[in-house]
Amino acid sequence: MKTPQPKALVDWPKQKLSAANLVDGEWTGSSGPGRAIASPYNGELLGEIYCAAPSHVEACVVAADRAFQEWRGVPIKERTAALLRFRSLLERDIEGLAQSAARESGKLVSEGRAEILKGIEVLDFAASLQNSDVGGAIEVSRGVTCEYRREPIGVTVGITPFNFPAMVPMWMVPISLALGNAFILKPSEKVPFTAVLLGNLIVEAGFPKGVFSVLQGGREIAEALASHPLVKAVGFVGSSLAAKSVYGAASAHGKRALCLGGAKNHLVVVPDADPTLTVDGVVGSFTGCAGQRCMAGSVLVAVGSVEGLIRDIVGAAGRIELGREMGAIIDSAARDRLVQAIGRAEAGGCEILLDGRTARAPAGHEGGQWLGPTIIDNVPVGGEAACVELFGPVLSVVRVRDLDEALTLERRSAYGNALSIFTSSGAVARRVADCASAGMIGVNIGVPVPREPFSFGGTKDSKFGIGDITGWGGVELWSARKKITTKWAPQRDKNWMS
Repeated sequence: MKTPQPKALVDWPKQKLSAANLVDGEWTGSSGPGRAIASPYNGELLGEIYCAAPSHVEACVVAADRAFQEWRGVPIKERTAALLRFRSLLERDIEGLAQSAARESGKLVSEGRAEILKGIEVLDFAASLQNSDVGGAIEVSRGVTCEYRREPIGVTVGITPFNFPAMVPMWMVPISLALGNAFILKPSEKVPFTAVLLGNLIVEAGFPKGVFSVLQGGREIAEALASHPLVKAVGFVGSSLAAKSVYGAASAHGKRALCLGGAKNHLVVVPDADPTLTVDGVVGSFTGCAGQRCMAGSVLVAVGSVEGLIRDIVGAAGRIELGREMGAIIDSAARDRLVQAIGRAEAGGCEILLDGRTARAPAGHEGGQWLGPTIIDNVPVGGEAACVELFGPVLSVVRVRDLDEALTLERRSAYGNALSIFTSSGAVARRVADCASAGMIGVNIGVPVPREPFSFGGTKDSKFGIGDITGWGGVELWSARKKITTKWAPQRDKNWMS
């Protein structure tokens, strides 16, 4: 009797993939050779990316501006109808999209599916704008009426990271298109293929040519878009260094910009914390997406004596099966950087409670970029592992005496994305929510991502710009308010407004 083969971690395409540029409704390559893209799962070639040339950028922006002039005049209910067709196609192809996101970013297929569902949630919010944001008018004085109308702004750009090939574009695209803008997506050059699938679905949904475009490439394409005179707004998600750079470039060219950066999120654990909620929340936070997300909890702030909880966290993380319960690191450079950071912490006197450097790769995937969950104890407050975003499945344990010290530690962080408190006390939870500096707070939740219409965004070096990227913050980012003041007849009595 044959031994059954284990189910594959991901499905592999039958032929090599090609990532081109969607310009004015047509897919086009580039004048140069393609660049190979390998999967983090096993190092095997997935396909090639054809980066945009300067001529593509110019043609794309001009076509997008031309499409915008017509799209802006389409009633919002008709724009929403196209979005809803796109939604149906996303649901139809969700498994293929999830497989694509997993193959190229290294995450689990289940995580790929989850990011698409979150994207659909943003789309649903965008579709609701046809009924929820109808403007308004008030008679502000005798015979004088003031009203506002929401107007699109023009060609908008999204520059998105490798770790969420579907979700982060979907944070931006539905709201911008629903409001009447044209949108150009510049995905990370590390994960070009899911963007192609999204582009195909938008074309299939019947959006006019040029309303949605895809430009492949690296920093030079991002800079060209951020400085182009016809581009009116830029959304960015990535590292803080890159976010600050893009924000500065876009702002210097007179564009509105919202650029989300990195994080060093704190998971504060106090002695009365519920064991099940805490262990599940902490482990899920720092190992989900292999820790490669800006909402990963990477610093466990141990308040007082919580030894039993830490022991259980180590045990649960140590049982995680690579490939089936946690994905791979994006590439060899990222893995090497993580391994070196763990080594520096160990050499500096920290204790390695769980060492992911020794974890075995899944069978048949030895060529991939694998690193197991790692927990580092007794990390000094000012140490690299406590302050620098490592962007991997590494949890640093920092010991503090009391809640005051924990809050001081969080407020001194350069980043401000998220903080989670694990406690059974409502008073403790309220105090942390009131005093923490992060933009997103969780109570017994390891990854406190707000659900729509509550918007996503942090503070300090986790965000450059005003507002948030989703929800009503996204509506303000991708639109302008036109105010109209009207008077039709003279009035017998007067006041200062007359």
